Amino acid sequence: MPAVALVRHRAARVAALIIVALTLSAGLAPAGPAVAAPSARQNAVTDDPEGGTPALRADLEAASKGYLDAKRALAESVQRQQQLTAQLKTTRVEHAEHTELVEQIADQAYRTGPLRTASVLLDNTSPADFLDRAAALEAVVANENQTLRELQEIQEQITQDTRAVEAEIIEQRKQEALMAKRKQQAEKALTVANEQARAAAAPTNTSTTQNSTSAAPAPRNPDGSWPTETCSVNDPTPADGCITPRTLHALNEAKAAGFTRYVSCFRSGSSGEHPKGRACDFAAQPDGFGGDATGGDRTYGNNLAAFLVDNADQLAVLYVIWYRQIWLPSSGWQSYSGAAGDPSSDHTNHVHLSVY
Repeated sequence: MPAVALVRHRAARVAALIIVALTLSAGLAPAGPAVAAPSARQNAVTDDPEGGTPALRADLEAASKGYLDAKRALAESVQRQQQLTAQLKTTRVEHAEHTELVEQIADQAYRTGPLRTASVLLDNTSPADFLDRAAALEAVVANENQTLRELQEIQEQITQDTRAVEAEIIEQRKQEALMAKRKQQAEKALTVANEQARAAAAPTNTSTTQNSTSAAPAPRNPDGSWPTETCSVNDPTPADGCITPRTLHALNEAKAAGFTRYVSCFRSGSSGEHPKGRACDFAAQPDGFGGDATGGDRTYGNNLAAFLVDNADQLAVLYVIWYRQIWLPSSGWQSYSGAAGDPSSDHTNHVHLSVY
């Protein structure tokens, strides 16, 4: 090999070794504040760190969805009952008025005797008078018949409205029973899961009694139900996948309320709502999912959990998990033990949100 080529070859090898050494040293060096995003990506565990089991999450999803559906059906039934009750009240007033008219007609007939067609028509002095009396007689008879028909129709309407109100009461009891069943389903699933995996530390209360910012409501169907949505919009978080429009709405509302720390939503290869684009994990620490949140980070998580719970109806919340506790629409805050007992599965480093 010529001398010049040999020198170039050795220089290239040296340069390559230097690049490799720099790369390795950069990987071993502690991440500084200027590289928050890569640090967050490294801390974001992707092996389904939510704790529990797929069966538990399926039970919680089914229970919360069923509870919210029954709650909406109950509200609709109560509204229909209120409308029917108001209508029934108005109809009873009309019934009283028509009953009074019919009684007056009956009283008049009792005192003067029934209106005799022959005597009314024959007792006249001229053809014109005869026609006037005939028209008057026809009008009186028609009015009396109309009053009687209206009274009968009103009585039938009262019967129908009363039955409808009774049917709505039955429907409400049915929905209340279904809500109780869904509540029991969720709590039973949690009890079994918590018995199988006890957290190292006892669960602590997560307060949601503060005055959280009000979130704008997500769009609903005309009947008040939630539209069916798919994982159809881009996930704006570093998770880089898809989420549902309703999940994006909840994410944006949380950011607008001041919760702007690291968030990861879509996650493939796991169970639960993440692969469906219906869940987000909000890190308590600024840079990603680290150890147990303490101090200001713990307060940040408390405030975020409170915001999501306080706006559950507006954001279509299925459940919220934070610091070994889970909030359900049916049951409020309940104990939640992660299977692995680490900060991710115990949710002591992030707030998990699942939406309908």
